Amino acid sequence: MNILIVKMSAIGDVIHTFPALNALRDYFPDARITWLVEEAAADLVIGHPSVDNVIVSKRKRWMKSLFSSSFPSAFMNILSFIRTLRETEYDMIIDFQGLLKSGVMVMLARGKKKIGFDKGMEHAECSHLFYNLRIPPVNMEIHALKRGLMMIQSLGVTADKVEYRLPVTPEDRRAVHTLLQKNGITSKEKIICINPQATWETKLWDNEKFAKLSDRIQEQYGARIVFTGGPEDRPVIDAIMSMTNRACVNLAGLTTLKMLAALYEQADVLVTTDTGPMHLGAAAGTRVVAIFGSTAPWRTGPYGPDHVVVRSAIGCSPCFKRECEHKSCTHDISVDQVMSAVKKQTGLMP
Repeated sequence: MNILIVKMSAIGDVIHTFPALNALRDYFPDARITWLVEEAAADLVIGHPSVDNVIVSKRKRWMKSLFSSSFPSAFMNILSFIRTLRETEYDMIIDFQGLLKSGVMVMLARGKKKIGFDKGMEHAECSHLFYNLRIPPVNMEIHALKRGLMMIQSLGVTADKVEYRLPVTPEDRRAVHTLLQKNGITSKEKIICINPQATWETKLWDNEKFAKLSDRIQEQYGARIVFTGGPEDRPVIDAIMSMTNRACVNLAGLTTLKMLAALYEQADVLVTTDTGPMHLGAAAGTRVVAIFGSTAPWRTGPYGPDHVVVRSAIGCSPCFKRECEHKSCTHDISVDQVMSAVKKQTGLMP
């Protein structure tokens, strides 16, 4: 049996689909499972023990080349991608994304059963038109991870446990160990990671508060603070660190996603905004303190009972807006509130 999973982006979306992937692998142990993913999250899918083949879409890169001199080359790459997508006839194509872009991929691929949620799902962008087997829509207030499991359960697949099976290798763990050593952190020290950035401005906390939080954690618990993020986050994190009174480490942009998961495995706590690394930390088994603003943690928060979400009591949250004039939902959250959550999560009691 050939199965194609369509879940293209982003990091959190991909991680939320891993339990459904593993359930499919356990139910169809001899199946050949292919995953269609975009570049941003591809590192987490490549090498996953439940995946046999990975097709990587470079959609964002191709879109940027539309009106540039590199378009002819990009056009040839698009044609090659479509040929790769169509070279196998799949017994099942399951669209876990439920957006127009994923629906188009389902349309382009060859498959006997093209499966996704039927009309009625929020923000589905008419993706149901591309399926020939439509699953009854479910409540969007249910966590995204559970919605994925519900989809395959409706196909008769047993999906009663949550496993991620992150493809973290011994090499990834050794690389993190070396990186920490280079920054003066030994294996005996307690580590608390802080991931302060996010793509939406309504998910961001104040930089000054992150700096104060870093100092207070070190003062009270004696833990080392390691900031994480992508390469584009380094300047902001450097600015945060310039406001601290105690030394921190900035590893933004210095790790792959698998190395980041290996780092979070070693951390005692991860303090983070609502972003991909939040879900990576939860999947790696780290206790997470998640700062939420405009989004709903019951829909897309860190999954499981071992995490703490910090929110303000403002009535307009969640609004799901990317931009806001006052951003009170995050600005109203105090350092004391986050410190209280850190104290709950860590065994490093003062």
